[in-house]
Amino acid sequence: MRDSLIFAGVNSITFHQRFKTDADCLKYLSLLKWGDVFICKRCENTSFCSGKKPYNKRCTRCRYDESPTAGTMFDKVKFSLLIAFHIVFKISTKKKGMSSLELSQEFELRQPTCWAFKWKIQQAMQSSKQNDLTGEVHVDEFFLGGSEKQKRGRNKGKKRLVVVALEKVNGGVGRAYAQIIEHASAKEFMPFFNDHISKDANVLTDEWTGYIPLKKQYPNLHQIPSNDGANFPDLHIHIMNLKGWLRGIHHHCSKERLQGYLDEYHYRYNRRSHMGSIFHLLIKRMVENEPKRLKSIDIK
Repeated sequence: MRDSLIFAGVNSITFHQRFKTDADCLKYLSLLKWGDVFICKRCENTSFCSGKKPYNKRCTRCRYDESPTAGTMFDKVKFSLLIAFHIVFKISTKKKGMSSLELSQEFELRQPTCWAFKWKIQQAMQSSKQNDLTGEVHVDEFFLGGSEKQKRGRNKGKKRLVVVALEKVNGGVGRAYAQIIEHASAKEFMPFFNDHISKDANVLTDEWTGYIPLKKQYPNLHQIPSNDGANFPDLHIHIMNLKGWLRGIHHHCSKERLQGYLDEYHYRYNRRSHMGSIFHLLIKRMVENEPKRLKSIDIK
């Protein structure tokens, strides 16, 4: 897809001018999906002609007719493609995103329908795990959920335990990632570290013993007293902002769905300095990812 055709920016007026109809959205998906190269999914032929519907492509050999939405996360969407594009734009560009209830009210759709489509979007917002945190990286865990009596330390009770890593850059903060874990143990920490933190990073944690075994693979991991978070001020501000967002926008989410909200928050957070391309990147991911069938989602 040529750069001149990519939608860039967060201005809603410009967005409305670019995407006025379903056909505008189909054209954009077609350019993203095929560009200048067409390969038939059934016979791998590279020649095509126009299909039955606008922007469809029909293989000249096997006559398979394919739409721009087929094989993407927009396949068999329950409402107009234009509304789907608007929802993706709102969730990606608004600082706090939008809850399924807010989407339901704005677009006059059922709340479960909006929730299910937003769940699809969150799957596309997952980290690619290709861009490790580097330099100085601060790591800690925190709980989500109400307080419980007689539950102290790393004992989570019914609460959800989350590990988070924050990159420090030039006196400020860079990217961050978070993941649900069952226990504050090296076994639970290691996959998160491997997915998101460079082996050469200077990792700083508190003195919890669960981090000690990780020093074999992360030789630059150092432990210092937390001092109730005073020695990790930026990390704890990040945690408080994340908690505030969940309480203020979404109020409640189940343990099974929490990772999706963590992914959504950090997708926007990690692109806060590159907002111009945030919508296009998300649409691109939704085109490249496999379809997510709404009937398979357990809506709660």
